[in-house]
Amino acid sequence: MLRFLVRRLLQTIPVLLIIIAATFFMLRLVPGGPFTAEKNIPPEIQRNLERHYGLDRPLLVQFGAYLRDIVLHGDLGPSFKYPNRTVNEIIADTFPVSLELGAESLLIALLVGLPLGVLAAVRRNSWLDHLCSSVAMTGICLPTFVLGPLLVLAFAIHFGWVNASGWSTPSDRILPALTLGLVYGAYLMRLTRGGMLEILNQDFIRTARAKGASETRIIFRHALRGGLLPVVSYLGPAIAGIITGSFVIETIFQIPGLGRQFVHSAFSRDYTLVCGTVILYATLIVACNLLVDLAQVWLNPKLKFE
Repeated sequence: MLRFLVRRLLQTIPVLLIIIAATFFMLRLVPGGPFTAEKNIPPEIQRNLERHYGLDRPLLVQFGAYLRDIVLHGDLGPSFKYPNRTVNEIIADTFPVSLELGAESLLIALLVGLPLGVLAAVRRNSWLDHLCSSVAMTGICLPTFVLGPLLVLAFAIHFGWVNASGWSTPSDRILPALTLGLVYGAYLMRLTRGGMLEILNQDFIRTARAKGASETRIIFRHALRGGLLPVVSYLGPAIAGIITGSFVIETIFQIPGLGRQFVHSAFSRDYTLVCGTVILYATLIVACNLLVDLAQVWLNPKLKFE
């Protein structure tokens, strides 16, 4: 297992380097810049700003200095949009908000997706199965930028139960977490149903039934562990997607998280903040996939780390 972990950690180094390089150079290829003339900055001040931030140096030199600061000091550089603030400080302030939203959304997705998936598989081809499958398909087909405003119209404007936007009270978490969690819950329901159906048709399940094991024992003792393997495989990218995919949700509900900050930084050509956000999210995705691999081996010992 130790060899597996070391090998996987070493494999992440070139992956992250490629992501950093691709993001860095693609940002420079985009027309405009953080201090371009389109922002009505006098040319002399613009040149001084570019010299101050090192943007007047050759591109490879800029990349080398940026990479050196990250590797040696963990420094993601200064923000071009917010004077006197570093990217590290902005991420430290905003990422906990995105993380909280992601955790609440994931909890909703698990609480909705897993029970409904198991229920649909156990009651296969019944009206309950058709109802759960229809609800899941509706959730999959509804994008978050449609579901979010619909929930706002119903629960914030029509009933007036919660605020339409903001992040100041506990109730402000309900609509954004529901919007993100229900969509991923629909995917989890479909995967759980498929995995459980495959396991419930195995010979060892029929043997357990022939021996007189109760249906509850068959589901929770024998079927659930193997039936959740597809769900576990999906959870790694899903967790990363829930956290990184909150750009739209944070924009709709005016949540001061990193996703909303990322959107603003992209429009204002804040190179360092965009790069820092991409690096953070790429690291999260790599870490989540590694945890999924470990969980898969734990659920199915037949799988080997090698």
